[in-house]
Amino acid sequence: MKYIYALRLLLVSMPMFIQSAQATDGYFMHGNGGKAKGMAGVAIAFPQDAMSVVANPATASAVGHNLDIGLDLFVPRRSAEILGNAFSADEKYSGNGTSAFILPEFGYVRPLSDKFAFAFTVNANGGINTNYKVNPFGRFGATGPAEMDLKQAFITPTLSMKVAPNHSVGISIIGLAQVFKVKGITPFSGASSNPVKFTNNGAAWSTGAGMRVGWLGQITDHLKLGAFYQSKVWATKFDSYAGLFAGQGSFDVPASWGGGVSYEIQDGLSVAFDVKRIEYSGVPSVGTPLTPLFSGVPFGADNGPGFGWRDITVFKSGISYALNESLTLRAGYGRSGQPIPRAQTFLNTVAPGVVQDHFTIGGTWGLRSNMDISTHVLYAPKVTVRGQGSIPPGLPSQGGFGGGEVNLSLAEFSGGVSFTYHY
Repeated sequence: MKYIYALRLLLVSMPMFIQSAQATDGYFMHGNGGKAKGMAGVAIAFPQDAMSVVANPATASAVGHNLDIGLDLFVPRRSAEILGNAFSADEKYSGNGTSAFILPEFGYVRPLSDKFAFAFTVNANGGINTNYKVNPFGRFGATGPAEMDLKQAFITPTLSMKVAPNHSVGISIIGLAQVFKVKGITPFSGASSNPVKFTNNGAAWSTGAGMRVGWLGQITDHLKLGAFYQSKVWATKFDSYAGLFAGQGSFDVPASWGGGVSYEIQDGLSVAFDVKRIEYSGVPSVGTPLTPLFSGVPFGADNGPGFGWRDITVFKSGISYALNESLTLRAGYGRSGQPIPRAQTFLNTVAPGVVQDHFTIGGTWGLRSNMDISTHVLYAPKVTVRGQGSIPPGLPSQGGFGGGEVNLSLAEFSGGVSFTYHY
């Protein structure tokens, strides 16, 4: 009965999980689980709690019988600057109309036998938000504020199996629920295949599915290796925005893959490293640049223009040191590639996911033998991508917007707490 009550509580709370998704590796989270977040998200070969299965499904065989619940406060600082534009003077714009977000997560792992383990996780693994009370596109005829909000929540059952005494594999079936809305970008609607379904249509929902596979191996007494591959998550179309996204509203989640290594230097002292590749170019609405627009291909068409994001490689490193049986300290550093090229800053005014460096610290305190609490803090210093040939010259009726440049800036801070219950 307690599992039935837990499931009912989870279903009732699902709107909270999709309420405020944000991210740092482009529009993906830098990590999942309170312990991994204190180490810049390192988890592929260094499982510490139930949420590690989000990074590598095979880790379900290595963490025991655990329940994890976490909550983060995420504060991004986003802005845009338009320079040298023919329609108005140079001006800076704040995108912080919504200044803070709450991000919950939930994970449960249970061994089923000596060989098999089951896990179930719910997490916000992507998203981005901007809210410009003073609309940067007002100079081109837009009225009211400019807002964009993408929220993605993943519901993931996982099964892992020990295939040898020191090796396990795992597979996750990924369920996706995502919400998108945008308003205040009407100057672009004249270049849409369906102007009515381009902007200002409220919140649109989409669902989808994909899979994730992983491997974890204990190579020596001190060395672990791990790897994962996540397929593209194929999603239903955002019908209300069929005139914006390529493929009549298509917006899948890009594929990703990577590997990790961890090494125990001595009892209680370990270092770990992850590398991950995110293939944004595999999703046309995200990866296709604005360029097709100037060849007569409208927004919303099968090969229509998009946000022009590049594939990125993400590196993460972390250290964990157990001072005693009750206190463990952590720190980490992550570096991601820059997904937004300088030539693509114009449309990305509403999606400035440009931060690259992530510094984290964290710690875990044992409350009693079967329960602990972890905290973590992240700081991502301000990054500015300066436009280069970013605003098309000429008049909007001719496919241009008066030339000049858009500079995008983003900095991030987050902190959170998580509870782990060991059965």
